[in-house]
Amino acid sequence: MTFKGWPTEALDFYEHLEADNSKSFWQAHKEQYDDAVRAPMEALLAELEPEFGPGKIFRPNRDVRFSADKSPYKTHIGAHLESGGYIQLSADGLACGNGMYRLAADQLERYRAAVAEDVSGAELERVIARVEQAGPRVHGRDSLKSAPRGYARDHPRIELLRHKGLVAWQDWEPAKWLGTRAAHTRIVDFLRASQPLRDWLDGHVGPSELPSR
Repeated sequence: MTFKGWPTEALDFYEHLEADNSKSFWQAHKEQYDDAVRAPMEALLAELEPEFGPGKIFRPNRDVRFSADKSPYKTHIGAHLESGGYIQLSADGLACGNGMYRLAADQLERYRAAVAEDVSGAELERVIARVEQAGPRVHGRDSLKSAPRGYARDHPRIELLRHKGLVAWQDWEPAKWLGTRAAHTRIVDFLRASQPLRDWLDGHVGPSELPSR
């Protein structure tokens, strides 16, 4: 199947799911989800794989065990790429991300050390400027309000040191191009533009070495 964008039925599905997030609605409209939402995402991931590695679509069910919100279904479809990229579609439109969303304790230690070091820290600043010049915005995640322990509050890269995650992000509101090959072009452009950030993180932070719980 060739990726031709997402039809308007995909956005309609999520608009209605937001209004009626129930098992009965999902079961009654599962064919619409399969055909208009999931099938285009599968076709897109197949086309992206040669350059960005295989992708995985996240399950549509929410984990409600520890959440006050017990609605059973996510109001978006999300997919993760082996290269680190993330693609999301919802009633609000299309969004893409790349980077490290939440750093484990050992990753955070390595991230802060690399940010604080003059050569690697200055390199990250240049990478962020390059990525943002191309269009995506770089955001910190779960940022501290003050300096992390062991780092001076007047460090020249204190804003970066406060972050517990770092991602490039770009989103687009619904428009006619979303139902065409232009969606593929925008996603690929984002992934290529944001890859220098992921490369820096892979080189200076890497995967967590802590045992999984």
